[in-house]
Amino acid sequence: MKNKKLQSMIVIGMLSSISFVLMLFNFPLPALPAFLKVDFSDVPALIAAITMGPVAGVLVAFFKNVLDWIFSGSPTGVPVGHMANFATSLLFILPVYAIYRKVSTKKGIAFGLIIGTLTMAIGMSLLNYFVFLPMYTYFLNMPEQTGNAFYTTIVLGILPFNLIKGLALTTVVLLIFGSMHTWIEKQRSYYLS
Repeated sequence: MKNKKLQSMIVIGMLSSISFVLMLFNFPLPALPAFLKVDFSDVPALIAAITMGPVAGVLVAFFKNVLDWIFSGSPTGVPVGHMANFATSLLFILPVYAIYRKVSTKKGIAFGLIIGTLTMAIGMSLLNYFVFLPMYTYFLNMPEQTGNAFYTTIVLGILPFNLIKGLALTTVVLLIFGSMHTWIEKQRSYYLS
């Protein structure tokens, strides 16, 4: 039992490190706001959630953001972007985990990834509208966006960005899942038994 706990902590640490490194290779999408950047750091968090349970996935998402904040800092002084990234990760990986737990097949993971993408896109649109964009304007002492400008930022910026990011993550996860399915199932039976 103790050995499995130690091994879990080591794997979570390794996946967090991989996730942090992947977070460094972020890139903006053309025609969308420049502060929105795609990265593939949610893939290790998703693998952790699927193989070791949701707490492991949440921890990987949390540690990658803490590491990135320590090394990169934040333009606001407060890690608003990192909090938003953490929320994005949770909105993506937790639905995928819940669905894959019930239907542990390629169709199950594909359906979970679609639901995770939709949850992330809608959830982050709402969170940006009510929480994160107001926090950015407050901490950066910028004039507050209101009316059509604010609505346009959400509907024509945040929502399509998260849909595109979810599609990119879905593609990568399905490619990985095809070649790692046996290993993933072996890890699940070891950690989740």
